[in-house]
Amino acid sequence: MKQLVILSGKGGTGKTTVAAALAHLASQEISIVLADADVDASNLELVLDPTKQKEHDFMGGQVAIIDPEKCTACGICADVCRFDAVISGDEVYRVDPLACEGCASCFYQCPEGAIRMEEQQAGMWFRSDTRFGLLFHAHLFAGQENSGKLVTLVKQQGRLRALDTEAELLLVDGPPGIGCPVISASAGADMALHVVEPTVSGVHDLERIMGTTDHFGVPSLVVINKADLNLARADEITAFCAGQGVGVVGRIPYDTVVTEAMVQGQPVTAHTDGPVTEALQGVWTRIKEQLLSKEEVQQ
Repeated sequence: MKQLVILSGKGGTGKTTVAAALAHLASQEISIVLADADVDASNLELVLDPTKQKEHDFMGGQVAIIDPEKCTACGICADVCRFDAVISGDEVYRVDPLACEGCASCFYQCPEGAIRMEEQQAGMWFRSDTRFGLLFHAHLFAGQENSGKLVTLVKQQGRLRALDTEAELLLVDGPPGIGCPVISASAGADMALHVVEPTVSGVHDLERIMGTTDHFGVPSLVVINKADLNLARADEITAFCAGQGVGVVGRIPYDTVVTEAMVQGQPVTAHTDGPVTEALQGVWTRIKEQLLSKEEVQQ
């Protein structure tokens, strides 16, 4: 079983569009399991129209709770709280759960033992059926942290399912940027496909995300989305990749048909033929050649 993670140095480059298209193309040839690791803004489900089979609570960090019957309003908890999460009242204090960072300073300093730490639900994760295979995805509640932990959980569930079913490929739609969620999504991947646009910051964004995956020993491939909007920048990206010894596996042209497909809730490759679909088919062919051995591909 191989793991392919799809990343981008910034949001909005078309990463999920590429992921959905590859899910469609790959599922026609091999058995796959899908994981949407962009838990802060899960979008793959908008295109794959999943049917949820199971849903689970995700418990994140802790939050302080003050017992009003034990509180003597001494104010020590408010003094030691660095996040201004403790709010004074007429006779007792209380904690603003949105401001509390779960550091437990107040818990350890309360002389009356009036404060307890409780786990809070930070989100939910799901196992769903799609027409291309099982999808593991999640929703992190607004204002919650530990997204890296939730990414790890989603990806691990996908990996275990792929091993159980002897799937050839775990396809991961990763989060954008270079932070902890990206590191969690990239862990253990056999290859990273970086989706980049030919913009002024394109090379810079690509350099940042490739630096992250290189650090963790994950080989890279690059696809340039909307490449024909700025051919000079696209050539600049290609030259940068050549200097890094990284292959550019495709240049996807700009076409409003991509938006039309998204509105219809379909990968563009399943929606229509044309230059975009042809380019994405070429991307999948090159990825398949480099990621999967001939024995692993069911012709």
